[in-house]
Amino acid sequence: MPTTIRPLSIRSILVVTAFCVIASAGTFAWGRGAQGTVPPERGSQNYEKWLTREVGHELIQVPWLSVFDNLQYSVKGSEVTLSGQVWQPVTKDDAQTAVKGIEGVTKINNNIEVLPLSPMDHQIRRAEYRAIYGAPGLQRYAMGVLPSIHIIVKNGHVTLVGTVDNQMDKNVAEIRAKSVPNVFSVDDNLQVRPTRAETQSKR
Repeated sequence: MPTTIRPLSIRSILVVTAFCVIASAGTFAWGRGAQGTVPPERGSQNYEKWLTREVGHELIQVPWLSVFDNLQYSVKGSEVTLSGQVWQPVTKDDAQTAVKGIEGVTKINNNIEVLPLSPMDHQIRRAEYRAIYGAPGLQRYAMGVLPSIHIIVKNGHVTLVGTVDNQMDKNVAEIRAKSVPNVFSVDDNLQVRPTRAETQSKR
């Protein structure tokens, strides 16, 4: 199952900042991963896990990645498959370039869909953003580097992807999305994050 790009945590933001400082100083060591870690031996059990983390780390930094995009990826051995939807062609190209720079990647399948360049869809995106992130209780999801509720618009059809804290927030987001004029349909694919107790019970 493809992995969806999630918002950066505070820890991840610090890692990204540190990486940028090191790279700008010219001390980045080639032969290491994007996060400065030495990759495990290719073909080993740990290599695929390492590469999965590296790909996610690089994709979250794609310059034009926004709340109107849905980047996903999967890793099999040293092969990376990119999927999802973006509304700007440059984002598709930048995603591939970012992954291409990771040591050990032997093949990239870029299946990212570039959404139609429609003025009506652009209008719907703006209206959906105001409707969802302007709702009391949902405003907190707009905080951070990348908001956690993504709004994908294609030919007047809206799909919500990402994560929320509870079922009520998921329901409110769907109701707000359906309130926007000129929208033909709304698919609510938001996932409710497991609670800490649920996460611990699975260990």
